[in-house]
Amino acid sequence: MSAPLLFLAASGTPASGGVLDTITKITTDFGMNVPSVLAQIVNFVIVAGLLWWLAFKPILATIEDRQKKIDSGLKYADEMKARLDAAQQAAEAQLKEAQLKGQQIVAESQKAAKEFSEKQQQEAVEKAEGIIVKAQVAIELEKTKMLAEARTEVARLVVATTQRVLAKELSELERARFNEAAARELTKV
Repeated sequence: MSAPLLFLAASGTPASGGVLDTITKITTDFGMNVPSVLAQIVNFVIVAGLLWWLAFKPILATIEDRQKKIDSGLKYADEMKARLDAAQQAAEAQLKEAQLKGQQIVAESQKAAKEFSEKQQQEAVEKAEGIIVKAQVAIELEKTKMLAEARTEVARLVVATTQRVLAKELSELERARFNEAAARELTKV
């Protein structure tokens, strides 16, 4: 059974009988004044309404505003963190790209320096070969000149020796023949 029914059963009044009588009996047994209780209820409702309207509602609005600001601040912080992460990734990508470009530049510089060095070496070798060829040509010319001078001198000496041995003057034809023979002999040497 429910509590009001137990109370009514204990008081000995029928449940269908005067509810109003029961309420009146309870109020007189406990010494309650109904108009004063109603006035207190009305006062409580008014004070609760005023507290709600003047205190709790502005406090709740302030709490809600602060919560919105906190949420927007957290959202902004998340956005900034995402931007920072993106900026860091972009900076790392640029750094890697710069490193690759630097490595390429260094490799190209080394290649160009090697090519330049090889070109300089090749030019030096070509110049040296040219000098050697010119020297060989000069030596060959000098050798030819010396041989010609030697032939001329040998021919003169042969003619002079022959003239002394024979004690006579040679004709131009005999001199030419002796010179040719001496030149042939010198060419074999």
